Amino acid sequence: MKFELKTTVEVAQTLAGRVKKLRLQKKWKRSTLAERSGVSEGSLRRFEQTNKISLENFLKLLSALGRLDEMDELLQPPIIKSIDDLETRKQKFPKRGSI
Repeated sequence: MKFELKTTVEVAQTLAGRVKKLRLQKKWKRSTLAERSGVSEGSLRRFEQTNKISLENFLKLLSALGRLDEMDELLQPPIIKSIDDLETRKQKFPKRGSI
């Protein structure tokens, strides 16, 4: 098990703060980002204040801010560093969980 240094709440706070900073760097009001993203202004306000947002709306905000491509980097397979890593990657994974 990997030890996590940040909680899910802390990560959500960080992401909300970064989205707000990106919005302000563009000198956009909330209404501007809401209109450009298709996310309601209320949802955007709630995200900036409480860090809560649906994944779909989060992705819409990133798209409007020109940062959606960064999401493609998440959850990628680890970099192969050894023959063991290569062998593990070649293994077929089950289509559903068994535990």
